[in-house]
Parts: sequence; structure tokens; C-alpha cells
Amino acid sequence: MRKYVIRRLLLMPLTLIGITFVVFCLTRMVPGGPVERILQEQAIGALAGEKAAGPAGAMVSEPDIERLEELFNLQQPVWLAYLQWLGVRRREVEIAKAEFGDDDSAVLTIASLSGNAAVIEVQREGNAVNYLAAPWFKEEGWRMRVESPMDRAKRWARRNGVTDPAVIGERAASPSCRRWRVVAYRKAYDGLLQGSLGRSYKYNEPVGAMMMERLPVSLYFGILGVLISYAISVPLGVYKALSHNSWFDSISSFFIFLGYAVPGFALGAVLLVYLGARLEWFPLYGLTDPAFPTMGFWEQVQDIARHTVLPLSCYVVSSFAMITMMMKNNLMGHISADYVRTAVAKGVPFRRAVWRHAFRNSVIPLASTLGTTLCGVVAGSLLIERVFDIQGFGMLSFQAMMDKDYSLIMGTLLLSSIMIVVGNLLSDILVAFIDPRIRFD
Repeated sequence: MRKYVIRRLLLMPLTLIGITFVVFCLTRMVPGGPVERILQEQAIGALAGEKAAGPAGAMVSEPDIERLEELFNLQQPVWLAYLQWLGVRRREVEIAKAEFGDDDSAVLTIASLSGNAAVIEVQREGNAVNYLAAPWFKEEGWRMRVESPMDRAKRWARRNGVTDPAVIGERAASPSCRRWRVVAYRKAYDGLLQGSLGRSYKYNEPVGAMMMERLPVSLYFGILGVLISYAISVPLGVYKALSHNSWFDSISSFFIFLGYAVPGFALGAVLLVYLGARLEWFPLYGLTDPAFPTMGFWEQVQDIARHTVLPLSCYVVSSFAMITMMMKNNLMGHISADYVRTAVAKGVPFRRAVWRHAFRNSVIPLASTLGTTLCGVVAGSLLIERVFDIQGFGMLSFQAMMDKDYSLIMGTLLLSSIMIVVGNLLSDILVAFIDPRIRFD
């Protein structure tokens, strides 16, 4: 068992690298990223004649687009950008730019890590620069490079898919690119291995902090839903198997299949209308009341409980039916097996044979689904969160995909993938613990 677990743990990083690399490449190939969205909003604003009406219609300058590309490493090749996202290659974490004047001089303002700022005068000599800077400039890893008008034009051409040399030459001679430029930059390891998942394009907040803020909500509903589902479904499935074809089995099966047939989000809409809006028994949205911080402890507990009832009912309705019927069908198959009949023939009471032998084998399929269950606990139910306006992890993942927020997409995907691979490993260990016939030697 120990060697098997070690092998699986060693394979997990390779699995996560494969998953994240594929999705990372897809995010770069699919159109509609941050730069495209800004350009599209600018075009829409120009067509509507509302260039000065607000952010959506504001003119976006070339330097603004370049800063956005540098923030998400969009100007780098995909393989290099992915290695920088992992944190195994250094990236430019700080950049300062200035254009040279007619006298081939430029002025840069650089901020040190200690908070001090320095003004550096730079003189261009061909493709090289001369400057005087404080000792900390090079000690902190700052470097300088020169970009020619053609370099700037080629960067613009790559972004816009232009390949005609004549068009690129015209761009290099245009007012926006005709001047040489000095770029001061500092490289550092700033990726997953350093605990950084980047910043959200949409919200301009650290991705890790955003996920940690939403994760407790999904964990609360997910874990509570799983505990309630298994605590009720497993005994109910056993009782249904022992009383097969009885009136209780028929009536309970009707309600179980009815609950399974109704989607959780549809049930949530019905509960909101009748129990929330009309009868006013439960709140309509959110997890807490706006006055929650001013309440006492027991009032806060009651408030959370009232907000939990409706969404939690929608969370457990589908899994409740699936676990109950799976438990019943598995147990019925093992009750009729030869080893149970043999135990009963040797004088073992029927119920003891069921609980000591058949029940243990019947829960093996339930244990094997632990991986997907853990993923569901973390991701939550997007539609249910949307119906009840619960800002959980599922809603965050959905918003990241709709906004084409690259950093947020990769962060939510990474956490979901980790839960899946860890859940699958725990499933194998739990199955081996329940079933003594399984060995990993």
C-alpha cells in the first residue's frame, strides 16, 4: 500500500501539469481575451458615438494594451508563458518605459523594493544605452533594453495578425511607433511554485485571495450536503432492500424518482416562489442577512440556518436519490449471493449476515465515487448558486469563464483538478480498506 500511494503521489504533479497545460493553451487560442474585449468595447463605443461616455467607450491607447499583454504574458510564446505561470522561469514582474526624444535621451522613474524612487537619465547609442543609476538598481536585478520602431511595429503586427511587411513598415513609420524606446525591467520567479496565481483581469485582485474568499461558502454547502445525503440515503437504501416490494418501498421509490427527475435549480426556483416570496418562511437570496454583523451569536446561527434550508435542499435532492437507489440495488444483489445464503444455512441470523457481510460489499461502489464527490463539494452547483445568489466557488468559476479571465480560470481549474486527483486516491485507499480482496502489491 505504501509504495502504491507514493507512486500515485509522484504521478499527481504530472497529471496536474498535463491538465493545466492543455487548458492554458486553450485560453490562449480561443478568441475573446482581455485585449480583444477592450478593443471590441472600444469599437462598439466608437460606432455608438459614445467615446467619452464611460470606460466601455473610452479610447484605449497602445501603451495600455501593451501593459495588459505584459500582465498576462500574452506577448510571450505559449510554452514560455506556461513555464512562467508555473514559476520555473523568470518573468518581467516590473516594467518602466520611456520614449527617446530627438536628442536620443529619455528619462525613467524607477521605484526600488525598499520604496525609494529614482529618476534615471538614459542616453541611446545605437542599440545600447548609457546611464547612471544608484547601486540598488542592479542589485535588485533591474536591466535595460532598447526597442526600435520596427520592434514595436512587429509586436503590434503579432497582436493583430498582420503579416504583410509593407503594412508593418508603414506602422513602424507611424507616429505611434516612429520613436525608439527604452525599457527598464526586473525579472523574478513569480508563479505557482512561489504561491502566486496572478491577478484577476476583471476584478484586479489576487486570484488566491478571491478563491479563499469563495471556497468556505461552497465547502459549507458541499460538506453539509454530503453528510446529510449519506446519513439518510445509506440507511434508507438498506431498509428499502430488506423490505423490497413492500408499500414503504413503493411509496419511497416514487418520491425518490420524483426528486431525481426534478433539477436542483428548478426546485430552487419553485421553493423561492412559494416558500420564500409568498409564504415568507425563508430568505430569498444570499447566505446571511445584511444586518448579520450586528446580530448576537444565536441570532447569527438562526440567520445562517434560515438561509441554508432552501439551497441545501436543492443540493441534496439529486444525490439523495442516486445514493439511495445505488445502495438498495447493490445490497439486493449481495443478499441473493451464495456467501449470504451459505451463512444463513449455517445458522447465522439473516440480519446479521446482511450487516456483517452483504453491507460491507455493497458500500464499495459508494466509496469509489469519493473523487467526484469531493470535486462536487468544492465546485458546488453553479445553477443553484445562481438561483439563490450565493457567491460560492462554482459561481466564481462560471464568472471567470464568461469574462475570459485567464488567471482566474487557471486558479479555479487547478484547485478543482487537485481535488479530483486527491479524491481518486482516497477512493482507492477506502475501497482497499473496505474490501480485503484488493491488494496494491
